[in-house]
Amino acid sequence: PKSSASPYSSVSASLIANGDSTSTCGMHSSGVSRGGSGFSASYNCQEPPSSHIQPGLCGLGNLGNTCFMNSALQCLSNTAPLTDYFLKDEYEAEINRDNPLGMKGEIAEAYAELIKQMWSGRDAHVAPRMFKTQVGRFAPQFSGYQQQDSQELLAFLLDGLHEDLNRVVAKEAWENHRLRNDSVIVDTFHGLFKSTLVCPECAKVSVTFDPFCYLTLPLPLKKDRVMEVFLVPADPHCRPTQYRVTVPLMGAVSDLCEALSRLSGIAAENMVVADVYNHRFHKIFQMDEGLNHIMPRDDIFVYEVCSTSVDGSECVTLPVYFRERKSRPSSTSSASALYGQPLLLSVPKHKLTLESLYQAVCDRISRYVKQPLPDEFGSSPLEPGACNGSRNSCEGEDEEEMEHQEEGKEQLSETEGSGEDEPGSDPSETTQKKIKGQPCPKRLFTFSLVNSYGTADINSLAADGKLLKLNSRSTLAMDWDSETRSLYYDEQESEAYEKHVSMLQPQKKKKTTVALRDCIELFTTMETLGEHDPWYCPNCKKHQQATKKFDLWSLPKILVVHLKRFSYNRYWRDKLDTVVEFPIRGLNMSEFVCNLSARPYVYDLIAVSNHYGAMGVGHY
Repeated sequence: PKSSASPYSSVSASLIANGDSTSTCGMHSSGVSRGGSGFSASYNCQEPPSSHIQPGLCGLGNLGNTCFMNSALQCLSNTAPLTDYFLKDEYEAEINRDNPLGMKGEIAEAYAELIKQMWSGRDAHVAPRMFKTQVGRFAPQFSGYQQQDSQELLAFLLDGLHEDLNRVVAKEAWENHRLRNDSVIVDTFHGLFKSTLVCPECAKVSVTFDPFCYLTLPLPLKKDRVMEVFLVPADPHCRPTQYRVTVPLMGAVSDLCEALSRLSGIAAENMVVADVYNHRFHKIFQMDEGLNHIMPRDDIFVYEVCSTSVDGSECVTLPVYFRERKSRPSSTSSASALYGQPLLLSVPKHKLTLESLYQAVCDRISRYVKQPLPDEFGSSPLEPGACNGSRNSCEGEDEEEMEHQEEGKEQLSETEGSGEDEPGSDPSETTQKKIKGQPCPKRLFTFSLVNSYGTADINSLAADGKLLKLNSRSTLAMDWDSETRSLYYDEQESEAYEKHVSMLQPQKKKKTTVALRDCIELFTTMETLGEHDPWYCPNCKKHQQATKKFDLWSLPKILVVHLKRFSYNRYWRDKLDTVVEFPIRGLNMSEFVCNLSARPYVYDLIAVSNHYGAMGVGHY
């Protein structure tokens, strides 16, 4: 990133930091500068010296993922009073090597050497290896080459420079602060907060003053978000319906279900929320999961399910996929591909036989699947719903082939079979003997127990009429042959859905940006302390949820503004992508300073450290 160009003058300036968490970076930074001289031999340059390089206009090469550091350094390099101080060697007379809170002057010396190199006019860019090594010695969190936070590095560096250049080591509000702290950093970057606490019971007022080095401002948060989801009702004759619902921005999946319940009339406790991708369940959400896990482009389906049946018996809810078996030329084996929308099917546990499962699925898909006529018979007389487990390989969208073992498969039933029903025997032979060759209607599909992605068969289902050992973690696939699918499966109707009236209502235009003054006003707004963060009132002799208000009492020459782009709650942590508008010149902060005798505070922008990307990834 480049620092903004600015004339070398004594005008007050502000520096904006766009705070974020970790960042993965790979480009190198460059700065814009004004003038100056200096020397250094400790920084490796990757270009031959040029006589046409403007002093200060010097990039910093990334050492691994160190754009967070380079971005902060470019901002400080463009801070006139501080850079002047180092280029004129004023720091040498003020290095405090005896300060126990400092770093024996080594951070100040390393920073001075880097600044002189950047302002020498000899190099277009340098690699700040020695400076980074020194930082890593005193702050191990920055010792590696992984991504870090730019504002945290800036805070460490300003504090380190202050302690290394502190003119006072230890002497006995602002005067006390200056008695203990006196450096070019305090001169340039430190201001003063006024904090007012009022007890709600006795009206006791407590006023304190605290120094600050950077102004961390909250961003006005949107309270909610709009989501579009498909509700799949339990009634097989009803098409899915698309809804647009408003949910809390930092809410949970349960909030989505409650909002959908109010529009649909279906009880929230009977809903299961799933992300459907490539004809399978990419994720089935728990009620307490944060909605931040759901992206705007995700296809979210909310299924109506039942925990108990009409007679009060317990139900099990099973994910069921559609698969088509495809024969391969010049091969005796076949492959399978998923298609259609998956099902979440609630079946009474005490009736969970293969026949009842087949019938329940047929009922569930009856809107878009025709049933065979009575005179349409299967090629072999199977017991209704009989299945040999489909020993086929199975594929996803691209028909990715997978091999399955022929041995070791078990038929899944409550008790072990015997005789003709032994595991490994051919169920079709068994059922042929049982029904003496009587014809039965053609079966549309067979079942396989599969993994959660439908890409591998696990077990066959026993066709012995006994209860199946299935639970909510089991996943089934319906295996269709191509001919049956083309004859009985209505592709168009299977994808049909209705639109709820909420989808037809015009959406309000979103406010895409906020002004910096909105953030400042939010920072200075009175708030009530939370029940877990009370204040001890000396009058009442107990903790109280007091009102608290921050005000600005005095501001520094260089104002560092840190935009707080973290958003936390118990479900999630996220980066806020709200655009904040701020003036390049003439930011008048005087109206926010409560000290009536304070001088005017007007700032011009000299540098911005900005993070592109999301949590854990991006570039400064």
